[in-house]
Amino acid sequence: MVESVQIGILGDYDRDSPTLPSIERAISHAAEELELAAQAQWIPTDSLVEAELDQKLAAFDGLWAAPGSPYKSFDGMLGGIEFARRNNRPFLGTCGGFQYALIECARNVLGIHDADSAENNPGAKTIIISPVDCAVADRRGDAPKLWGSIPEIRIRPGSYLHSLYGKDVVSEEFFCNYEVNPEFEGAIVDAGFSVVGRGEHGEIRAIESSAHAFFLATLFQPQLSSRPNQPHPIIVEFLRAARNWNAHRLGDSVLER
Repeated sequence: MVESVQIGILGDYDRDSPTLPSIERAISHAAEELELAAQAQWIPTDSLVEAELDQKLAAFDGLWAAPGSPYKSFDGMLGGIEFARRNNRPFLGTCGGFQYALIECARNVLGIHDADSAENNPGAKTIIISPVDCAVADRRGDAPKLWGSIPEIRIRPGSYLHSLYGKDVVSEEFFCNYEVNPEFEGAIVDAGFSVVGRGEHGEIRAIESSAHAFFLATLFQPQLSSRPNQPHPIIVEFLRAARNWNAHRLGDSVLER
């Protein structure tokens, strides 16, 4: 019997998006590698402000906070991420999902209640996510400041993320105009996250939490470089964690890390 996992994708699906359709394909690539049946369901952010939020998300074995900021509901995305964090549900955040994971943590773990993004509220007093400072040199005129394959993403040796890549420097795909305000790096660490991926000039590109079975967020979009015969290692491990969660929930095994 083929094992099955349910993946909830937090975000507002748009079939014309240059990046969003790649998420379901990448999940399929990873599921085939693990010989899993993975069923992915998009969960609109405006549905995540409903009173039945916990009941809605409890059915999923893993939650992926997708790109697409600004979302239909800022609070909805934060609520979905908070559920994953509080309930130790396998969580992956990419691009906007990475940004909002940090905002959620700043608000609900550190108590910085006005933490915000410059995209959502440029006049906010506490900007956790600010405009990209240094744009790539060869981007198209209408492309985001971080666009295309960026070759020098440094992965911290000894980190969980490093164990997935097996290398110190990787190339990853970006499609983004916003990044972490470096003034808040200390706060990120205080909240229990390790900075495990950096850009050429030390910019924060990935975080992880050792306190969770799987909690990983990246400003880059691993789904964009996934291929049928070469699934991205982050997504493979995300689905593996979801499978472990499902087995644990059914009482067949314990969570593995």
